[in-house]
Amino acid sequence: MYQLAFGLARLGAMVNFVSHTVVIGFTAGAAILIASTQLKHITGIFVPKGESFIHTLVDLYQGSSDTNFYLVTIALVTLITAVLVKKFLPKLPNLLLGMIVGSVLALYFKEFTSDIRLVGEIPAHLPPLSMPNFSFATIQMLAPEAFAVALLGLIEAVSISRAIATKSNQCINSNQEFIGQGMSNMLGSFMSSYAGSGSFTRSGLNYASGAKTPLSAIFAAIILMAVVLLIAPLMAYLPIAAMAGVILVVAYNLIDFHHIRTTLSFSIEESAVLIATF
Repeated sequence: MYQLAFGLARLGAMVNFVSHTVVIGFTAGAAILIASTQLKHITGIFVPKGESFIHTLVDLYQGSSDTNFYLVTIALVTLITAVLVKKFLPKLPNLLLGMIVGSVLALYFKEFTSDIRLVGEIPAHLPPLSMPNFSFATIQMLAPEAFAVALLGLIEAVSISRAIATKSNQCINSNQEFIGQGMSNMLGSFMSSYAGSGSFTRSGLNYASGAKTPLSAIFAAIILMAVVLLIAPLMAYLPIAAMAGVILVVAYNLIDFHHIRTTLSFSIEESAVLIATF
């Protein structure tokens, strides 16, 4: 409700006050964070859930002797395959082909190590319908937390959309984003959904795959439903290390090296803003 109300009140215009430099720094920082969360899957080193960026690096350094080079090889082969296909066969789905090559390699490596973790089987059914509790006591209890969640979700989604727009040269209608996300979360509450927002990993992957319009999200949702209902058991054989390799490619593509170099070369003030945001 909060998000829908913000959109109807045309508060999306406030996003226009966020500078391009801030968006570039934010995107680069998010890319580094995304990459750091995948290193434990690539190396096989144990990192507790919820660790900060610095603690993650410390854990990886301290556990470097436990690195599983089979996992590293799977991730690197997946990454290199995706990059080479993108360079020499740009019309083919490079990320998908990278995942397939990585999965085949993982199947071969299973004879030599037992540490190759797979995604695991996904339940082959959609979430059940549900009815939210509309009692006054529940609304009063959840209202402050819901406001914080709504605001955070909007900030994240709009920041992501602005970051992708700098690469795709598209214009972002922030009010439309507010209204769309608000309606999505309201309808989702009747379908056992969590509060939803944008995802840098998913949006970056979507853009890197060549998506041009919002219809890509609709097609992705329909395909995902078909995957869940029809071929979910096959997902059990997908190695997490191969997925991590693909996500590293996505994270790298999110960083706008050209604008970062330009900013650092020509403006001390903008450089300070960029570095602080990063």
